[in-house]
Amino acid sequence: MAFTLPDLPYAHDALASLGMSKETLEYHHDIHHKAYVDNGNKLLIASEYEAMSLEDIITDTYQAGAVAQSGLFNNASQHWNHTLFWEVMGPGENKKMPGELELALAESFGSVAKFKEDFAAAGAGQFGSGWAWLVKDKDGSLKVTKTENGVNPLCFGQTALLGCDVWEHSYYIDFRNKRPAYLTNFLEKLVNWEAVAAKL
Repeated sequence: MAFTLPDLPYAHDALASLGMSKETLEYHHDIHHKAYVDNGNKLLIASEYEAMSLEDIITDTYQAGAVAQSGLFNNASQHWNHTLFWEVMGPGENKKMPGELELALAESFGSVAKFKEDFAAAGAGQFGSGWAWLVKDKDGSLKVTKTENGVNPLCFGQTALLGCDVWEHSYYIDFRNKRPAYLTNFLEKLVNWEAVAAKL
């Protein structure tokens, strides 16, 4: 199945007051994400993966422990990662966390504050490019993880509830090299917790 660049769920300037500028979204969505879609589609043509779903392409092309993943994996996985990234953010101040999610986080991490601390530490501690995740593991437990480059929770049989892009292009325009500040802002202002809860 050909990859398609999804529209942003909000206007390019909708998150500007929350710390993610119109310029960032124009570069990140319209250029970076589009490049993954375009390059992935070129690699799909006449391949054995052409009729597969995006998720199946990712899991089928992932090679655990490989120093460098295949070109198709990298583009397919980053397309999937970014689609989720746009979905879990949203405009509007003071987004309330649904009670079900708040309870699940407290049960798994001790408190919502401890979850946020662990998530921010995972993102800040990812050396180089990658992602920070809140996942539901195969046993149903919630965990914070981090992955390098385009690797995502699908590769490990996990369900991604929240993902934050810590590639430099995702925050440099607005935060320069201050990745921890970007992560704090993401958790406190940008996350649409209702969208996260819906993935439970």
